[in-house]
Amino acid sequence: MTEPVEVTAGVTPISIAVLPAGQLANQIGAALTEVGLEVTTDPEKADALVWCAPGPSGMAAVLQQAARVRWVQLPYAGVERFSRLIDDQRTWTCAKDIYGPSVAEFTLGLLIAGMRRIDRYAVATHWQPLPEATLARSKVAIFGAGGIGRSLTEMLLPLGAEVTVVSRSGGAVPGAHAVAEDQAREILSSADAVVLALPLTPATTGLVDSPFLASMKPTAWLVNVARGRVVVTDDLVHALEVGQIAGAALDVTDPEPLPAGHRLWELENAIITPHVANTGALGARELVELVSENGLRFSAGEPLLGLVDPHLGY
Repeated sequence: MTEPVEVTAGVTPISIAVLPAGQLANQIGAALTEVGLEVTTDPEKADALVWCAPGPSGMAAVLQQAARVRWVQLPYAGVERFSRLIDDQRTWTCAKDIYGPSVAEFTLGLLIAGMRRIDRYAVATHWQPLPEATLARSKVAIFGAGGIGRSLTEMLLPLGAEVTVVSRSGGAVPGAHAVAEDQAREILSSADAVVLALPLTPATTGLVDSPFLASMKPTAWLVNVARGRVVVTDDLVHALEVGQIAGAALDVTDPEPLPAGHRLWELENAIITPHVANTGALGARELVELVSENGLRFSAGEPLLGLVDPHLGY
């Protein structure tokens, strides 16, 4: 447990607004109080704001009242829903990295289910072996070098997979071959599986389109645990229908929720899960711990975790 801070005599302690009210706000407020930080529900008196709602509704009005707020903590790793509010006048942080292990675990499950066709066997009503692939000696391309990409790399290596991580910068990822975005198409032609674990930005919206899918191996699987709009859905449906790729496992879709009757539900080479790679219930503890740590860092003038770049959008 994090130790309570000691407030130096004569120094006005910081005040953190935790809004809007609800179960998560209660949990975070209690945790901040436990480590010795002052919590308020009045944004006018706050030096920092922890936003506990999944979307930005009502946040603009709160920020208008919060003239003193210098730091804003957002509840999720993806911040695209808050993009119109994020500016460079305040420090913004999000929950990037803390959900990496749980989402990576789910992603690994999707990979195995698809490549070993466990999805088909689970609903089969007669004995029928199907063509399968294995992660051992396979090549997996992960788009995104954040917490999910790094955690998934750690899980894949003991299984004998060769991992390449594609990111904007091409920065090093332990255990993986790292390349920049401009080399992505070269990687696709040899990958047995392609995992999307990157933020949704103008540059990544529609990244997976017909040319992208045409660059993949016909035996490869696509897994999306990023955001639905990274994929052009109609192009993916066509690729699955004609066998351009072996299959797709999607925890996120565009549109989302995926409506009943959508063609993706009908395809035998598509696995659909309802955006559950990480849920609020699973991530609440990690979020509370992150906010407590950042609260202490903010009060001490130390660098915060999960910084958001207003210009990059993540």
